[in-house]
Amino acid sequence: MEENSPKAFPFIQVYINKAKKEKNYEKLVQGYKDGVFYSSLNEKKLKYADSAVWAAKQSGNSDLISTAYIEKGVVYYYHYKKYQKALNEYLAAYEYSKNTNNEFLKFQNLYYIGVVKSYLGYYEESAQLFKQCIDYYSPKSKSNLHPNEIFNNKKGYLNSLHQLIICYRNLGKTKEADSAIQTGLSEVKNDPDFAQEKGYFLLCKGISDYKKNQYQLTLDHLNPSISLMKKSGDFAWLSVGYFYVGKSYLDLKNNAKSIIYFKKVDSIFQKHQFILPELRENYELLINHYKKEKNQEQQLYYTSQLLKADSIISKDFIYLSPKIHKEYDTKTLLDEKNELEKANSWGSFIIAGLIILAVGLVILLIIRYKNEKEIQQKYILLEEKFMMQQDAVEKNVSAPEEKKTNLDENKVEELLRKLKSFEDKKEFTQKGLTINKLASQFGTNSNYLSQVINEYKEVNFNKYLSELRIHYITNLLFENREYLKYGIETLAKECGIASRQNFSDLFYEINGIRPTDFIRKRKQELDNKGGFSTWNAV
Repeated sequence: MEENSPKAFPFIQVYINKAKKEKNYEKLVQGYKDGVFYSSLNEKKLKYADSAVWAAKQSGNSDLISTAYIEKGVVYYYHYKKYQKALNEYLAAYEYSKNTNNEFLKFQNLYYIGVVKSYLGYYEESAQLFKQCIDYYSPKSKSNLHPNEIFNNKKGYLNSLHQLIICYRNLGKTKEADSAIQTGLSEVKNDPDFAQEKGYFLLCKGISDYKKNQYQLTLDHLNPSISLMKKSGDFAWLSVGYFYVGKSYLDLKNNAKSIIYFKKVDSIFQKHQFILPELRENYELLINHYKKEKNQEQQLYYTSQLLKADSIISKDFIYLSPKIHKEYDTKTLLDEKNELEKANSWGSFIIAGLIILAVGLVILLIIRYKNEKEIQQKYILLEEKFMMQQDAVEKNVSAPEEKKTNLDENKVEELLRKLKSFEDKKEFTQKGLTINKLASQFGTNSNYLSQVINEYKEVNFNKYLSELRIHYITNLLFENREYLKYGIETLAKECGIASRQNFSDLFYEINGIRPTDFIRKRKQELDNKGGFSTWNAV
């Protein structure tokens, strides 16, 4: 029976009931996994996945528990595109699979960790993981195993190949990506068992054609890809297909059709509240289109959608990036370290270990020296930047505001005055400040204020607020030595940022240097100068 077929459940329920009666938890996990596969509703898939985890834990079998956690992670990843929840399940699976002898299980988990790393933009790291998966799955998909095992290994091989192509594309390795696409298409041919994978490879082929400015060829590959992805229900990659179809029509000067497809992307975003980072441009294109059309209502709507997309992407990245480094990368290194320590427990390996350690220390010292040099250069650049800002203020240099939109001129001028007062009075240090709160304080609506900030400050609200806060705290650190004694959390609160990590990331993004490194360098400079600052208030 096909996936998501409710006709399977009369048989599945008998199987589950029998397994429960016999307390055969291995069979019960299989029954619940079948429930996930054949359920047509995502809510039911998640319910059966939860039951599979419960049954696996009753068995006490680590491999079974790991498999169940992966199954639940796949539901969150594939059917919901909830990367945060999916990662939690994958990490749980990883903990249970560390000592397993089941190689298929190890590489299955490795694949999903790679998917999260790729989503975060760690393409080099994830590409290495997918290559390992391919090296494992490919030969087994052509072996004399049971047909079911061959099928599962080929699925693993094709999906790993697809993810590797995504990494190659983002790393600018066009030749390698094209070669892998051809390999994928030759492997799937017209086999109905791998129709979904064929859709992925056709999508990759269409994107490759687009980047070569072959727009009609792009459409020839994307249209059948979209049809296959609709059937499989993969809304995330379906939205990517719509996006590139829209861009192709745009470059073919068919604006009307392009807008239809860009709106399809927005429709998927509205329904699922998920968007891949590369689709951010979709909203920029829609905003520019309606700006040219002088349709203020649509322009404001898509501006709001872009802000919402930014917020969702940002939340994902803030959660996923530290977690995968802390709970996967670091633990993996520690596990490798422990294995090395066990392997080197005999005296014959001690000398070799010491040599490796010495070489490693030398390399670390070199890296540290290079990093320190880079930090020094970044500090000097930041210092020069603030000197220029100081000179500009002392000379009262200011560029005249230029009307950029068809918004009411008097209202725009009033909002710009209020923003100037907001900046001068350092009101941006308010905690929990949102565009809705600021709009309320200004006596206007958030969409109107957002557009004025976008047009006249040339950044979105979040970026505008972040830059004000970081510039403010950076200036205090330059001017007042007392602030150099404060901890990162205190500095974050001083400028209105609630999270220590968020403050550190924003400081690095805007200033190009971590706050801890900046404070250390500033202290060194002041100590060398006898503690006297060369800066005046800006």
